[in-house]
Amino acid sequence: MTALFALATSLLWGLADFGGGMLTRRTPALTVVVVSQSIAVVVLGAIVVVTGAWSEASPHLWFAVAAGLAGPVAMLAFYKALALGPMGVVSPLGALGVAVPVTVGLALGERPGLPQFAGILVAVAGVVLAGGPQLRGAPVQRRAVALTLVAAFGFGAVMALIAEASTTLTGLFLALFVQRVTNVAAGGLALWLSVRRGAPALAPGGFPWRLLPALAFVGLSDVAANGTYSLAARHGPVTVAAVLASLYPVVTALAARGLLGERLRGVQAAGAGLALVGTLLLAAG
Repeated sequence: MTALFALATSLLWGLADFGGGMLTRRTPALTVVVVSQSIAVVVLGAIVVVTGAWSEASPHLWFAVAAGLAGPVAMLAFYKALALGPMGVVSPLGALGVAVPVTVGLALGERPGLPQFAGILVAVAGVVLAGGPQLRGAPVQRRAVALTLVAAFGFGAVMALIAEASTTLTGLFLALFVQRVTNVAAGGLALWLSVRRGAPALAPGGFPWRLLPALAFVGLSDVAANGTYSLAARHGPVTVAAVLASLYPVVTALAARGLLGERLRGVQAAGAGLALVGTLLLAAG
């Protein structure tokens, strides 16, 4: 079950990243984040009311609040790092956030077996290579590296925090709702500050109403991924769940290949292959 839920997480995150990347070509990134997450808040709010999840409120929800604050910070740092580039360095470095939940799992006493340990190393290497690292060419600004590492830590922190935010399924609905409300509040504040500094909140054509289905898909896929990751971490070792869930860059790269016709570089194809081998080792362990 751990492998199944974790792989579902990587699929959902990969598709959400692909959709978000496409949307940010037409609409400012912060607006995409705020609108997509606001849609998720509405849907989750309805689920919380229907399931009576309010009764599951507990101090564990502070983990959800912390995850909601870490998410927008990580996303903003990642977008800024991508703007500074080169993307061939920024994208693979961003995947290193998996080190955070893996470290937490080890600190809590988890000890992967030899096949799982080998799978972790192989899968992480595959994820980094699948991002298409730029091995030569333009120099990398120190600020871009620093921002990417901040983003990676933030992404990893969200994974670790959301796994601790609930102990039941209905409690998970409430935790995800609290996380997204915090997400929207933090992202909305960042958007307001950005507009105050003169940055546009919308594209020249105004609010992209025709893109609402795509925005909803991104927001709901992202929140569903958080949910499946929490279930994966609950059913098995966090070290395994975190690594398998971190395979989303492979999904994003394959989506770009299949839907946009982008050609995978040799290093990306090799990375996808290593990720698959790592997945098999983890599942076998």
